[in-house]
Amino acid sequence: MSAPLVAGDPSSDAIRRSALRRMRTVAVSLLLLAAAVYVATHGQDGFWGFVNAGAEASMVGAIADWFAVTALFKHPLGLPIPHTALVPKRKDDLGKGLEQFVGENFLQEDIIRERVLGVGIAERVGTWLAVPANAERVVTEGSEIAAVALGKVRDDHIEALVTEALVPRFREEPIAPLLGGLLSEALHDDLHHGLVDLVLEELHGWLIANPDTVHEVLGERAPWWAPDRLNEFVIDRAHVEMVRWIGEIRSNPEHRARRALDSMLGQLSEDLLTNAATQERAERLKDRVLDHPAVIATAISLWKALRKALLGSLDDPDGAVRRRLLVEVEVGSARLLSDADLRARLDRMAADAAVFAVERYGAELTAVIGHTIERWDGKEAARKIELHVGRDLQFIRINGTIVGGLVGVLIHTISVLIG
Repeated sequence: MSAPLVAGDPSSDAIRRSALRRMRTVAVSLLLLAAAVYVATHGQDGFWGFVNAGAEASMVGAIADWFAVTALFKHPLGLPIPHTALVPKRKDDLGKGLEQFVGENFLQEDIIRERVLGVGIAERVGTWLAVPANAERVVTEGSEIAAVALGKVRDDHIEALVTEALVPRFREEPIAPLLGGLLSEALHDDLHHGLVDLVLEELHGWLIANPDTVHEVLGERAPWWAPDRLNEFVIDRAHVEMVRWIGEIRSNPEHRARRALDSMLGQLSEDLLTNAATQERAERLKDRVLDHPAVIATAISLWKALRKALLGSLDDPDGAVRRRLLVEVEVGSARLLSDADLRARLDRMAADAAVFAVERYGAELTAVIGHTIERWDGKEAARKIELHVGRDLQFIRINGTIVGGLVGVLIHTISVLIG
């Protein structure tokens, strides 16, 4: 079913309609002038015979071109002459032809790549972002969009993501090789030593600061039949030895306990990678963790905390996130302007992306032309097109009148010479 065209700007349409009317008046006036001259010089010889022949040919040319121009948009004089009213009748074919023309002459790789590279997108972006007001605008609008996006994500979305996407994927993925590889790399780079130092530091400080808690915990496990003074002595001695032992481990990077820990972790990483029994235990542990209700609750809690922190910082013009984003935008713009190689790479990436988009979606893009024209009402489409190009088409009528007259004079001259 045909659909009406989208209404254009009424003021622009009025200007085009007025210009079309003026040019039609000029074309018709020339035809009437030729007709008047023809009538006035009819039957005369000599000079006026040449004028009469020119006027006659001018009328023929004017009428022929009027017919040709009119036949594009409607039936001349309302007569259903074959091959007239071409636009209303064959608008679908015209749309397909325009679709093919655009695809074959504009959406080509060489043309797209040359145009994108010639624009210098990276340099333009860098120059634009170098203006503080523009950088601030990017950060402000980006923060507002991010805040809106974060606000649209509900808790049930996170729950669905965890239960329907992440947990099933984690179940399918063997955890033992991943843990073994990570632990092996951490041991190779001595990354675990920093964590061990932190744990020892905190544990040593806690033991010194909380002797009463240590006494209470150890006292609960002291034999009931032993004298209290003996239990107190043993607990005090145990506390002192724990503080001393942890202190020695903390201060001595080569302590045998550290070496034992390294050996144990190395063996664990090796077992996670090669030992079937260890791998099976790791998988069972993974399954128990994933089955625990706290997994979903923890994920939602983490999401709420993260969202609250991000929203608060994004809403605050002086928040840490906005300040950091502004710094990154300024640094990025400065690098774009100073690094020619980076600009060239980004421009090539943009050209590749444009070419990929055209190759993948070019047919769909050009198909919009054909599909849109197919939905137009034929008569309304003809009126709209005529309104846009009809003024220029009137020059065909004017030129036909003038050229026809000159050709008529030339033919009459030849006739006189050979007669």
